[in-house]
Amino acid sequence: MLVGIHTDRYGRFFHYLERYEQILDFNNIDHIRLDINQHNFWEKVAQLDLFIFRWRHTDDHHHLAQTILPIIEKDMGIKCFPNQATCWHYDDKIRQYYLLKNYGFPIIDSWIFWEKKDALLWIEDAQFPLVFKLRRGAGSSNVVLMKNKHQATKMIHLMFGKGAMSEKIPTMDNVRLRHFNIKKEIRRLGGNILRKIRGEDPQPAWQINKNYVLFQKYLPNNNYDTRVVIIGERAFAFRRFTRAEDFRASGSGKLDMNKDLIDLRCVKLALEISRKMGFQSMAYDFLMADNNEPQFCEISYTYFDEPVYSCPGYWDSSLTWHEGYYWPPYFQLMDALELPGLQQPDMV
Repeated sequence: MLVGIHTDRYGRFFHYLERYEQILDFNNIDHIRLDINQHNFWEKVAQLDLFIFRWRHTDDHHHLAQTILPIIEKDMGIKCFPNQATCWHYDDKIRQYYLLKNYGFPIIDSWIFWEKKDALLWIEDAQFPLVFKLRRGAGSSNVVLMKNKHQATKMIHLMFGKGAMSEKIPTMDNVRLRHFNIKKEIRRLGGNILRKIRGEDPQPAWQINKNYVLFQKYLPNNNYDTRVVIIGERAFAFRRFTRAEDFRASGSGKLDMNKDLIDLRCVKLALEISRKMGFQSMAYDFLMADNNEPQFCEISYTYFDEPVYSCPGYWDSSLTWHEGYYWPPYFQLMDALELPGLQQPDMV
């Protein structure tokens, strides 16, 4: 058995990829590191039983993953993590909405327009406030609140004009400006300088978003969301609280791992959706609607491992609780390799 793991950006191997290797080593399973830039990349891939490429939301990763993964999975017949069912819609809120709304799952109502005139006509009778989002972005970086028609109309003109870059939506409600942190900005600037010195791209999300607009229904009175992570038939869950005087929870870092405060309706829904859609691994962000029914706003096949490991256990498909601390790569490998006896080593 041979597992191939693709490098992260700039040919590096970050800690979350090393966890796959630690688990494989502990279970005496052969593995190799791969990079699309290797001259014999495709020859090595042909020898694999499993190909892992944990790609992220940067534009270069999008292009690369959407180019090679379908070939490896569908044409070469090699198992992949993530597979196409799990990741083709990753970090694209429009794809996710079209897909999951079609199945009748409780995704928060959104209004998506591809023509400026239609968006302007709709906005005349829209109910405010509304949440505006770019189709891509993490940590609330591309999410802002439209309080009135004037703000929304201005955003429509922007999106059907020069457009907007990720993390650079020109409004003071941008999370980077509203919660400006001088230390973070200094670290960001220092990191960009180092990347330039190394000849690396300081702006990995370089595509301009334009010629579409996405508005989402605003659900008030939610001072936290419920993050549910499904891996196979296992559900991990925790709460993420919003920033001070803000409606955005993603990226706040304010987490609560108390399982007794989790609304199990969210867990049940997430298990149902993943089972129906054939997702290998998926994170769901749930809010409560006006009628106190859970709805989710977006999904992501990849996520920070540490909060999931910090959960004191997980629920199975029958909502039976299992105590313990588990790294996501452990269960991802167990499922992908079909090895129920896989063991998890001590890792940090």
